[in-house]
Amino acid sequence: MALRKGFKVWVEDRDSAWVAAEVVDFVGKQVQVITAAGKKVVAAAEKLQPCDGESELGGVDDMTKLTYLNEPSVLDNLQRRYGLNEIYTYTGSILIAVNPFTKLPHLYNMYMMEQYKGAPFGELSPHVFAVADASYRAMMSEKRSQSILVSGESGAGKTETTKLIMRYLTYVGGRAVEDERNVEKQVLESNPLLEAFGNARTIRNDNSSRFGKFVEIQFDSNGRISGAAIRTYLLERSRVVQITDPERNYHCFYQLCASGRDTEMYKLDHPSNFHYLNQSKVYELDGVDNAEEYVKTRTAMDIVGISEDEQESIFRTLAGILHLGNVEFSPGKEHDSSVVKDQKSNFHLEMAAELFRCDINLLLATLTTRSIQTREGIIVKALDCNAAVAGRDALAKTVYSRLFDWSDLLVDKINRSVGQDRESKLQIGVLDIYGFECFKINSFEQFCINFANEKLQQHFNEHVFKMEQEEYQKEQINWSYIEFIDNQDVLDLIEKKPIGIIALLDEACMFPKSTHETFSNKLFQNFRSHRRLEKAKFSETDFTISHYAGKVNYQTETFIDKNRDYVVVEHCNLLASSRCPFIAGLFPPLPEESSRSSYKFSSVASRFKQQLQALMETLSSTEPHYIRCVKPNSLNKPNRFENSSILHQLRCGGVLEAVRISLAGYPTRKTYHEFVDRFGIICLDIMDIGYDDKTITEKILERLGLENYQLGKRKVFLRAGQIAILDSRRAEVLDAAVKRIQGRLRTFLARREFVTKRVAALSLQACCRGHLSRNNFAVMRDTAAAIIVQKYFRSCFFRHLYMQLHSASILIQSSIRCFSTRQKFLYRKQGKAATVIQAHWRMCKIRSIYRNRQHNIIAIQCLWRRKLAKRELRRLKKEANETGALRIAKGKLEKQLEDLTWRLQLEKKIRASNEDAKSVEISKLQKTVESLILELDAAKLRALNEYNKNMVLQRQIDSSAKEKSAFDRETDSLSKLRNENSVLKSSLAALEEKNLMLESELARTKEEANTTVTKLQEVGNTCLQLQQNLRSMEEKLSNLENENHILRQKTLTVTPRTSRAGFAKPFVDSCSNQNALIYLFPLEQKISNAVALSSTDQKSYESPTPSKIIAPISHGFSDSRRAKSGIEKNQGNLDIISRCIKENLAFKDGKPVAACIIYKCLLHWHAFESERTAIFDFIIESINDELKEGDENAVLPYWLSNASALLCLLQRNLRSNGFLTSGSQRSAGSAGLNGRLMQGPRSSFKYHALDDGLSHMEAKYPAILFKQQLTACVEKIFGLIRDNLKKEISPLLGQCIQAPKNQRVHGGKSSRSPGNAPQQSPSSEWDSIITFLDLLMSRLRGNYVPSFFIRKLTTQVFSFINIQLFNSLLLRRECCTFTNGEYVKSGLAELEKWIVNATEEFAGTSWHELNYIRQAVGFLVIHQKRKKSLDEIRQDLCPKLTVRQIYRISTMYWDDKYGTQSVSNEASALKKPGLSVSRFITVVSQMREIVNKDSQNATSSNSFLLDDDLSIPFSTEDVYMAIPAIEPSDIEPPKFFSEYPSAQLLLQAVK
Repeated sequence: MALRKGFKVWVEDRDSAWVAAEVVDFVGKQVQVITAAGKKVVAAAEKLQPCDGESELGGVDDMTKLTYLNEPSVLDNLQRRYGLNEIYTYTGSILIAVNPFTKLPHLYNMYMMEQYKGAPFGELSPHVFAVADASYRAMMSEKRSQSILVSGESGAGKTETTKLIMRYLTYVGGRAVEDERNVEKQVLESNPLLEAFGNARTIRNDNSSRFGKFVEIQFDSNGRISGAAIRTYLLERSRVVQITDPERNYHCFYQLCASGRDTEMYKLDHPSNFHYLNQSKVYELDGVDNAEEYVKTRTAMDIVGISEDEQESIFRTLAGILHLGNVEFSPGKEHDSSVVKDQKSNFHLEMAAELFRCDINLLLATLTTRSIQTREGIIVKALDCNAAVAGRDALAKTVYSRLFDWSDLLVDKINRSVGQDRESKLQIGVLDIYGFECFKINSFEQFCINFANEKLQQHFNEHVFKMEQEEYQKEQINWSYIEFIDNQDVLDLIEKKPIGIIALLDEACMFPKSTHETFSNKLFQNFRSHRRLEKAKFSETDFTISHYAGKVNYQTETFIDKNRDYVVVEHCNLLASSRCPFIAGLFPPLPEESSRSSYKFSSVASRFKQQLQALMETLSSTEPHYIRCVKPNSLNKPNRFENSSILHQLRCGGVLEAVRISLAGYPTRKTYHEFVDRFGIICLDIMDIGYDDKTITEKILERLGLENYQLGKRKVFLRAGQIAILDSRRAEVLDAAVKRIQGRLRTFLARREFVTKRVAALSLQACCRGHLSRNNFAVMRDTAAAIIVQKYFRSCFFRHLYMQLHSASILIQSSIRCFSTRQKFLYRKQGKAATVIQAHWRMCKIRSIYRNRQHNIIAIQCLWRRKLAKRELRRLKKEANETGALRIAKGKLEKQLEDLTWRLQLEKKIRASNEDAKSVEISKLQKTVESLILELDAAKLRALNEYNKNMVLQRQIDSSAKEKSAFDRETDSLSKLRNENSVLKSSLAALEEKNLMLESELARTKEEANTTVTKLQEVGNTCLQLQQNLRSMEEKLSNLENENHILRQKTLTVTPRTSRAGFAKPFVDSCSNQNALIYLFPLEQKISNAVALSSTDQKSYESPTPSKIIAPISHGFSDSRRAKSGIEKNQGNLDIISRCIKENLAFKDGKPVAACIIYKCLLHWHAFESERTAIFDFIIESINDELKEGDENAVLPYWLSNASALLCLLQRNLRSNGFLTSGSQRSAGSAGLNGRLMQGPRSSFKYHALDDGLSHMEAKYPAILFKQQLTACVEKIFGLIRDNLKKEISPLLGQCIQAPKNQRVHGGKSSRSPGNAPQQSPSSEWDSIITFLDLLMSRLRGNYVPSFFIRKLTTQVFSFINIQLFNSLLLRRECCTFTNGEYVKSGLAELEKWIVNATEEFAGTSWHELNYIRQAVGFLVIHQKRKKSLDEIRQDLCPKLTVRQIYRISTMYWDDKYGTQSVSNEASALKKPGLSVSRFITVVSQMREIVNKDSQNATSSNSFLLDDDLSIPFSTEDVYMAIPAIEPSDIEPPKFFSEYPSAQLLLQAVK
């Protein structure tokens, strides 16, 4: 790297890892730099990393776009984006997610999922939804399973990221069968269960997963979610029996010890009393209640379907493991034998046998002896203490691992609950596994975990290298000589056979006398020259492995013990014979070959290696996607970025390894346009010739003599270090230009200063002379005035001094006198107060003695009174129950009376002709009811009075009885107090007399109560009789109502069923008015007679026979030919209306012919005055059919014009003709009937349907219904036109939001300043929108659509344009550029011209609808953003935009044309590379604080996007007031009218 003065570099720092600096000098072979904080540092040149001084303030969304791809640049880019709440960043196809530790709901709402659905990867801002969508699209297109590997340390957000992935996959895939819970919730419900049995506390994390979890989301062939499954890998078995301080065992043991009831059942105690738990002194976790966690684990077991018996068996097994760990051994009598140490160990052994439900002697035998199968027979060998302890621990580990892994238990139960689809061939797996670990003390567990991470890192490296290859192949460059950085040598060191660390460790475990020293010596002998393995400096047995994330020192003291995992056949046979089916199921019968040997050796490392290989095979069969979660700080607080911690996580997560892979190839990749923009100034002569960007790039590289580069189709690829040479040459060119500019500027400034000084000197001399003269005069004048002032001042000063002394002496004298007087007064006051206090103290002491005695007396009295009151209360409750029943009966009676009153009022409205008779009957009923209610109220009042009297007397009796009993006991207890005895005796005598009086009064009250109860019973009987009378009346009324329904149905069935479409016309149009009255009035007379009969005779009404109804009907319709002609006439009317709707009758003088003809027909046929007609429904249905069948572009505007015109004509008719009153051309009988029906305009006319399927309906007058239906039709047509316009214009807007690349101006081709930059002309995309709007206007005006609707449609279209452009601007960072702002602004100018040409009559307020996009684009193209404060931006530039929207634009903006910066208040901070964010923080921090406050407010909306308004922007009154009146009289009927006989009268009327 070529360094020069002024070059920007990164230098290592102990606190911040890397800090930005600038080269200032060279000291020998070292370089002196000055940091952003002003500190001078001397460092070697090879330890410095190049820094891009012109990097964007907001960072880049893909770190492969960084100019210098190195550690400090990656760290700085993440810090910049994290400061702007941009938590996601790409590194190629890898997503890095930094935990914000705050809620960002606008990033995860439904709108964001819709935006990322189907979007190409990398087109939108980095997001976890983009990775999930890419995996889903790849699965569907390639028909291959995918996997998403989520890694990171605890607290980095892995669980939340996994939830978001599953949430998005649930959204995009859904479920093939609907379920109450989605996949995300089902999988998360199992988390407490897996965490309890698989998580434990480590040195760095209180809830560390000690196993790997692989969640499979299963899909069918159509991409619908068919199920899900959870796979577990690599459980850390050795933790069950051996832990180190300050770690803990698995959570389930501590939860069981805190369970309460189960603790007593299983004879458990505090964790400190168990060997498997007390190896560490940490038993509790901060903020975690083990009892509450136990309840959550139990709840999770219920959710996943584990029964109560299985739960009890699981926790019994855990308790057995704890008791088993407390069994200790001591040497036995025989050589190398062992026995149970003491009584305590014997107790734990008995408890373990009881909990495992096995024989205690067999359990002891399996722990202390071994059976060896030989040819001669079985030999029983005794075990020493160490072997017995090892066997005990082996049994505990085996039981726990079987409990966790066995297919019929935890994991399988969870999969059953989630709903696993075993036939699915397409899956997306999400892997959540522990990350790389490096502590001060690293043991066997860290060795296995880091081995797993090495395997995953190799898989990751292969994927990254594959992505690199695909990129090179896509750009068609030569990449065959690129070296691939691999970690296969580390994997061979660990797992290769026969000489590998695992193989050597297994070999050492097979020999009983092997120690960690022998294992270490053999390890160093075999790998003495291996570059990845080193011997520790201060230990003979420790070794160090150079992993991909750094060197880790391992302590081997416990390697052999933790690796041994013998499966003892006696243990399996013992537990297989357990009386507990659950435990017996954990140990199925062993094969015959295995049962012959007493030991079945199986090391933990080998099993770990096999499970890891299975996991790698699963991952290899899928296409991987990587998400690296990063924890920004250890305090879990927002806006806090710890560089050292994050750098360590990036190394452990393999991100920096991916950077090293990129550095091995071509780390710097720039498009030709970007390369020319940045380095075109090096060769300006080539820029002026007019070559394309690729040719210019090639000539620049050839002129500089660079060789390590490749030219692709769209990008130029540079080796590491080449970009520094280009930047150095560019800096030299800029320095020369700056020096020339500075020379010219200094000359200009010096001459201007000389001329200014010469002019100023002449003016200054004249001014000085005048000033000196004025000063002399002022001095003389001031001297005279000073003498006068001094004289008066001295006089005033001495007088004032005398007055102060005089007043001070008087004040001191008065104060002394007051003090002495006050002291005397206080002394007297204290003496008097002491006397008062003594008097009150004596009084209080005596009163307290009296009150204590009085309190004791009252307490004794109260106890006795309470006993008597309870006895009396039980008696009174029985009496109160009888009164409560009476109250319930009265309530039911009132309810029935209200129901009866409502029914009578309803019959009164229906039978209008017999109001007098019904009113008389109702008045009689009301009087009867009122008299009954009065009697009932009187009885209730009497009962209540009697009850109150009883209660008062009872209370008096209770009080007297209590006083009597209290005084009796008090007399006995206070017999020794002779002085007070006389007073108590006198009071006792008085109370006894009073008690006798109360007892006599109580007797009288009981007698009165009995009489009252009898009266209440009589009233109850009366009420029952009244209820029976009401029921009979209700039955009679129901009979009358049934008869009324029968009469109405018989009336409607007279018309033939074949003419149902016009079933009301024969009653109004065809038959005479007299016949109609003859038919209607006998019906009303029958109803009134029926009511009168029911009220007088009190008999059930008999339903009329059909013959009684047929007579009046036949009298009204004696002539059948008249009915037939009416039906034919009605059918002809429907045909006329049908042809008017189906044929395009065009327009005449701007009036819609179809609407006018339909209106004249309805008016001529008196359809608006008909009581019942189906022609209105036929019109609406015909219009809807025409809308469905015809061409939308032609039919919708045509019928919008006709339907609105017909609606206005109908509205005018309703307002002016007054057909709701009696008509002048109708007969008197018909007018009278209509008048009665229309007395209340809001009343409804009720009719019932025919028997064969026509539904019952409630409707208002047909004309009002028709107007409502027509209004709905107009709104429907308007909505269809609006939706079609949005569909057509959406693809055009997608092309208009971003400027084409050929319109962007190269930075090196022009030296114009930002102030006089040329405006870009709109491209063909904006012309297509103008053409679309012209076609829309011509289509609407060609169909004579009223200007009111055109104005509304245009306004909504422009509102949609505003919403789409604005939302796209906020979602796509490449759109928030200066060039794109100019492009969109020029397009908006074209829209403004169109609005002006369209005039306000048709365009309305369309220009104001574009306020959001206009202000946003105006903000993009303004050049002085950094000089604007937040108030100026909100009030002057963007008054319509919210702070959240301004914040979004400010953080995404970048100037691709002039290189200006976004909002700021400090211009000088740009000079230092490390302070670019501090310059930006002044305005942005204010906006971030406001945004965070809004996010915490639950009522406010957290989205920065605009919502589309789908409502109809007008009402019926608006249409009527806006559309001018239409006169249909001058519209002639069409020619086909002459074909219909029913239209002849209309033609004659027109003529």
